[in-house]
Amino acid sequence: MSIMDDRGGSFVAVRRISQGLDRGNTCHSTSAEVVAGSAAWLGRGLSCVCAQRRESDARPSFDLTPVQEECLLRLQSRIDVPYDSLVPDHQEALRALWNAAFPEEELRGLISEQWKEMGWQGKDPSTDFRGGGFISLENLLFFARNFPKSFQDLLRKQEGDRSVWEYPFAVAGVNITFMLIQMLDLEAVKPRTLVGATFLKFLAENESAFDLIYCITFKLMDHQWLSMRASYMDFNTVMKSTRRQLEKELLFEDITRLEDLPSYGLLSR
Repeated sequence: MSIMDDRGGSFVAVRRISQGLDRGNTCHSTSAEVVAGSAAWLGRGLSCVCAQRRESDARPSFDLTPVQEECLLRLQSRIDVPYDSLVPDHQEALRALWNAAFPEEELRGLISEQWKEMGWQGKDPSTDFRGGGFISLENLLFFARNFPKSFQDLLRKQEGDRSVWEYPFAVAGVNITFMLIQMLDLEAVKPRTLVGATFLKFLAENESAFDLIYCITFKLMDHQWLSMRASYMDFNTVMKSTRRQLEKELLFEDITRLEDLPSYGLLSR
């Protein structure tokens, strides 16, 4: 079943069948049936969950320290890397993601129907990365390695009273990467929002800050999903709610590091 977004694109939904998958430098350093729709959700459709930027917006920019500027440039260089299925490092990262997700099952190939079990739209995950680039794969891998319990809980939809039609895990992850890049204004020379400027302070202290806020956001999104008793038609609404909550938390006065965010407490290793 394909679901239309508010700009005419469609994306995949995952129908839940059972509760779980039954499977035997200056920067300090569930068993599921996948139903595929159009790939338009990635790219055109992805933008529907993010605030739109208009060229006519007159927004102030925030000056950066030399350390923040260098850290931003390093992160931007990651963001600029597209996923390339012919690059050995990219292939290896994809295999590593599978092994982290399903250590008990051997992957039969980088193009395989098995990938649908993770929530990719088809048998070739590389076609889904254009919405977020290689960094979206790095984000998923960081999540799997650093918060394996939360990663597995979300992958297998093990917590809460789930919808019959669930969001696709992997494609949702790409969507979250895209949303964070927009929310934090990471493609600008200087941040033009207080939220973006605040994040760069965290980035200057922790080179993995973007990967960490990704994990926080993914878990927060699922928490919002359950709280709202959402189903596939509510995905965009849940993403907007997640973004508002994250922006609010980033601006709390007593937050000195990402681990201080209230939503960080949702994660478990």
